[in-house]
Amino acid sequence: MSFSDFITNSGKRICTENYIHLVQASRMDGKISKEELAILHQKSKRFGLTDPEIERIIDAEKDHHYTPRYSLKGKFEVLYNISQLIYVDGHLSEGEKKLLKKMAIESGLDDSKIDGMIEILLDGVRDNEDEDHLFKKFKKHILH
Repeated sequence: MSFSDFITNSGKRICTENYIHLVQASRMDGKISKEELAILHQKSKRFGLTDPEIERIIDAEKDHHYTPRYSLKGKFEVLYNISQLIYVDGHLSEGEKKLLKKMAIESGLDDSKIDGMIEILLDGVRDNEDEDHLFKKFKKHILH
């Protein structure tokens, strides 16, 4: 991955791969709803993407399905990075939370622990918590 694959916002690096994961999460149920499309456009415009660029990314991902990482650390990294992406503006809509939940479900995490895990992630991102420390909290919640 080259440096150009990263978009910087407020001193944080957000990989375009994570935006693609967000597109894939939106399409998990077979289609992208109007609400999900609005979220995708809103988030991508914060990084200076134009409507045609957004549509090219969405079209390019229409035949790709999200393949979750195997390790707990890998799953955390994807969910953490997506949390940063959707929470970059300091606001979180129900639709954005729903997308994060879809990613967690698709990653194979225990349904009964997902809501608590999402709160841990979003609180950590909001509070600018150290990623390693946040992973320890995430792991403790998931495994107990």
